[in-house]
Amino acid sequence: MAEEKAYTQAATTGKYDKASGLLGKYDNVRRFWEDQLTGLFLRPALNDLVTRKNECMERIRVLDLGCGNGDGYDLIMDVNTKDPGLYEFITAALTPERLQTYVGVDINEELLCQAESCFGVNPKMQFMREDLSDGLTENITRHEPFDLYFSSYGTWSHFHDEQAVKLVADIARHAPDRAIFVGDWLGRWSYEWQDLWDAPLDEAYFMDYRISYIYPKQERDKVKVASFPLRLMCQEEIQHIIDRAEKEAGCRIRPVKYFDRSILVGRHLETGDYNANCPALRYGINSLFEGYTRTDLETLIVDHVPRRGYDFLNNFFESFFMAANTLVRHTIALLSHYDSEKGVLTSIPEIRSFYPEPLKEAMYCMQRIIEGVGWLTWGDVRANVIESHLGFSLRKLEMELQPGIGVGHSLCGIFEIRKD
Repeated sequence: MAEEKAYTQAATTGKYDKASGLLGKYDNVRRFWEDQLTGLFLRPALNDLVTRKNECMERIRVLDLGCGNGDGYDLIMDVNTKDPGLYEFITAALTPERLQTYVGVDINEELLCQAESCFGVNPKMQFMREDLSDGLTENITRHEPFDLYFSSYGTWSHFHDEQAVKLVADIARHAPDRAIFVGDWLGRWSYEWQDLWDAPLDEAYFMDYRISYIYPKQERDKVKVASFPLRLMCQEEIQHIIDRAEKEAGCRIRPVKYFDRSILVGRHLETGDYNANCPALRYGINSLFEGYTRTDLETLIVDHVPRRGYDFLNNFFESFFMAANTLVRHTIALLSHYDSEKGVLTSIPEIRSFYPEPLKEAMYCMQRIIEGVGWLTWGDVRANVIESHLGFSLRKLEMELQPGIGVGHSLCGIFEIRKD
């Protein structure tokens, strides 16, 4: 029958699969937390770059190192110039007409095939299979200099330090008089792998990384998960690489911003592979962003277990997790004290003056959100409005209470290359 053939054809495309943001590579946390947080930190440098190139009547050239299936393109193109007001239309910092070319390079042929499948019709985009372990290849350097040398999600942790120094130096030599370089490593001090903190700081430490998080909890012990080495880095180690590359290249490579990503939502918080005391937070925070899904907010409370001998890290995580817990408990209290029939809060928990400013702002915002929409009786405002804003508020805490030294799943660095 024609109908059967049509539905079979549709089903085989995968477009009929039930979509969920609770699991998988592109879960809600990836889309609404990690990608967005990266873009927010990248925004000032990208805005400056776009402004400068516009003044010179030039368009922007992007090289994505370790591009995988091309996710970096979407991440870059989704960065907005600012947080818009309600009436304003969101404006991308880098619009298609401002982009001259995007070149993505990776060693994995299967991922590059996916990239070609997704973006191959765009004449401004090109994907190349290249091995970067010995620096930029001839196929890359024959291109004109790029304005943005980009990488994401741990790309640089695949390299040994000597390889990283050479690659950064090659980038600096290939770059024009001014360019932006974005590096992305795994953080050495993530709570996800607290068991690995004892690795000597004077050694280049590679963890045995397992992508076990792609499997549901009940299947992880039954699957033989492949592993591979990834370098764990702190800010001091990255800066040492940058300093050495700067000397080799003979130009300035200035750090613009270091930032931690996924302190509260790292994928291995869910697995506990490297820290048995990990709170399984990612699924719960995914649930905050999932439409028509109510989250048990008590599951977001963290019981931080310190590690003896690491006072500075213990103090940071204690303070950070307590701030997150305070915000969650504040939200629970507000919800419990809201009178839906009268549309008012019957009691408002105190926001203490000594709380960190980002926490006080987030707590006050949650109060205003609940007061503003709690009276609605349709559309499940708790699941669809209040919980998602709690997710964004927790993301705000991660952005504004972090030290940028390697305490998240990823430690990212934004650098400016200057030759003038």
